Amino acid sequence: MEQHEIERKSFEIIDSLIGKHNFTEKELAIVKRVIHTTGDIDFGRELIIHPEAIDKGISAIKSGNNIVTDVNMVKTGVREKTLNSFGGRLYCFVNDNEVIKKSADKKKTRSALGMQKAMPELNNGIVAIGNAPTALFEIIRLIRDNGLRPALIVGVPVGFIDAAESKEELLKVDVPYITNKGRKGGSPVAVAIINALIILAKE
Repeated sequence: MEQHEIERKSFEIIDSLIGKHNFTEKELAIVKRVIHTTGDIDFGRELIIHPEAIDKGISAIKSGNNIVTDVNMVKTGVREKTLNSFGGRLYCFVNDNEVIKKSADKKKTRSALGMQKAMPELNNGIVAIGNAPTALFEIIRLIRDNGLRPALIVGVPVGFIDAAESKEELLKVDVPYITNKGRKGGSPVAVAIINALIILAKE
């Protein structure tokens, strides 16, 4: 069976498993891509999509704005060439020399410091956090304290320490977001959401 046929059949199965729902067509494209990537049908119930999130995300991509990720695993999975075709660039500062040096001097993780470093790239851009709750907390702080205004935050960090808490805090921020409650998430989820938005922008 060819790859595109496998994908088509996979999405048919996902459709049948989701059943009745209240998602818009664009929201469903995001949800299905996440389920396809993770094999976890629970995301059909657990993904939380701000009413303006998808339109803001698509607009940011089509306008050539940038995407910043918390870890290289997210950066590696994003369809960078398609993003570049709109004029946008993809950044991850977790291995930046300045960030590494600061992390030795401060009590902040490299992922969090990478968000600070990314501030010039983030107004009207997209934040994609799939691993580090500390990065999500830092973005929320920069919005509240420094007036940062990203177009969209994809906040789906994973884990047992602060992942759920950082997402709960994201729900209180006056910026469009795509997230989920609880410990589940991860880089593949963030990549699936971003790539779904890029595909929607291309279409």
